[in-house]
Amino acid sequence: MSFAGTSHWIEPVRTADLPILHFVHGNSFPTGTYRVFLDFLRENYHVQALEMHGHNPAYPVNDCWVGLCQELIATLSERYSEPVILAGHSLGGMLCLMAARLRPDLVRCVVMLDSPVVAGWRAKVLFAAKIVGLDKRLSPASSSERRRTRWESAEAAYQHFLGKRVFARWPDQVLRDYVRYGTEPHQAGVALRFNREIETAIYRTLPHGVSKLLHKPFPVPVGFIGGLDSVECRQAGLLATKRLVGEHFIQIPGGHLYPLESPEQAAVSVHAMIGSLLKE
Repeated sequence: MSFAGTSHWIEPVRTADLPILHFVHGNSFPTGTYRVFLDFLRENYHVQALEMHGHNPAYPVNDCWVGLCQELIATLSERYSEPVILAGHSLGGMLCLMAARLRPDLVRCVVMLDSPVVAGWRAKVLFAAKIVGLDKRLSPASSSERRRTRWESAEAAYQHFLGKRVFARWPDQVLRDYVRYGTEPHQAGVALRFNREIETAIYRTLPHGVSKLLHKPFPVPVGFIGGLDSVECRQAGLLATKRLVGEHFIQIPGGHLYPLESPEQAAVSVHAMIGSLLKE
C-alpha cells in the first residue's frame, strides 16, 4: 500500500472485472487506518480513496461540509470514467450521500457506515446551537481542540493510544496502522498527520440541512450499516435514516468505530449490502 500526499490511494493496475469501490474515511482517521478493513474488501473490489479529506486548500472546511463534498465530487469526476460504488464511514458516509444527490451520474450506490442522518428537530437544534456558539456541546469538538498531537516516538504514540478507551476494541494491527498512517516525523519525534484544527472545524460545521437530501426518490440506491452500540446513532436518532434507506438498513455489533473494531465483520456486511443495493 502506498500513498501520495493527500491524493488518491495509488493502485497502478486495476484487477480485471472487479468493480471500483471508492472509500471515504471518518473525521481524523486517514484512510491507511482502515487498511485491514479495506484489504478484506479488496477481495471483491478495486478499492480507491483519498488519504485525507479536508487538507486541500482548494476545498476548505466550511459550514455543512460544502467544500468537502465538492472535493469528493471533483475526485470522482477526475479519477473515474464510469460510475463507482461509494462507501464512507461517519463523515465519509455523509459526504458520499451528499455527492450522490448532487452528481448521481458518478455513483452506482452508497453505503453509509454509521453515518446517521440528522434531520427534523435535531437539525433545528444543531442550527440554533451554531448561531449561539454552543455547537461544541453537540459534537466531539470540545475534545478534539485539546487533543494531544506530538510524542517522542511512534512507540510512545502507540502506548498513548493503547491506554485510551476509544481504542480498547481495536485489534492491535489496526492500532499499529493508525500510528503508521496517522502520524508523521516531527523534530521532536512524531506528530498527528490529521490537523487538529481541521478535525475540530469539521465537527463544528456538521450539516444541519440534510433534510433536503431525503426527498424521494433518491437518485441512487443507499444502504446504512450502523453499530448496535453507537452513541452517535443514539444521539442523532435513526428515523430519518430508516426513511431514506428503507429495507437497506442493518445494525451489527460494535460502536461508532466498528469498521476499525471488527474489520472483517464490517467488510462482510458492506459486501452483502452492496450486493443488495445493486440488485435495484
